[in-house]
Amino acid sequence: MKQTIRIIGIDPGLRRTGWGVVDMSGTRLAFVASGTVRSDDGGALCDRLAALYDGLVAVISKHGPGEAAVEHTFVNRDAGATLKLGQARGIALLAPAKAGLKVAEYAPNMVKKSVVGAGHAQKGQIRTMVSILMPKATFDSDDAADALAIAICHAHHRGSVVAQAETTSEAGAKSRRGGRGIEAAKGSRTANEHLSSDELMRLVRGRG
Repeated sequence: MKQTIRIIGIDPGLRRTGWGVVDMSGTRLAFVASGTVRSDDGGALCDRLAALYDGLVAVISKHGPGEAAVEHTFVNRDAGATLKLGQARGIALLAPAKAGLKVAEYAPNMVKKSVVGAGHAQKGQIRTMVSILMPKATFDSDDAADALAIAICHAHHRGSVVAQAETTSEAGAKSRRGGRGIEAAKGSRTANEHLSSDELMRLVRGRG
């Protein structure tokens, strides 16, 4: 019997943090739930971050994912906004880590290319593609749709992410024993190749 891996994708934001949960069993992906954790725009920063943390902890406790994926923060010209987003992202990393989950991180363009096929896709395109890939999926915001896209991205890259972590860990152990750990880590390669749209459809619908 194939093991089912439950994945939570998190799209961090101070005002809205989207989350999406999917089950992966072999080559099949199934929608579980999604939603948005919101904070009060007029509240103190510490209270807003606490609200995000409490919301994510509640979601993780309810749905019991085994792995988590969080989108990287992008840097823009507004240093203040970037800093606040970074703080929200810290909460998005902390909540699953405190629950004992392995947390993977993905760049926004990698998520978009994995799901839509274009690294500069718009939110509307992501929402549309997630609906096509998972007809049963429901989401209350673009942030929740993005979170599902992050979970889907992790689902078909998780093998290489785990392999990379194990290779790096093994290389570090060799280095401590006087081996060529650094060279081994630098020389390692992973299979982080983007799936074609047909391959992705088979993955989601379990036809692969």
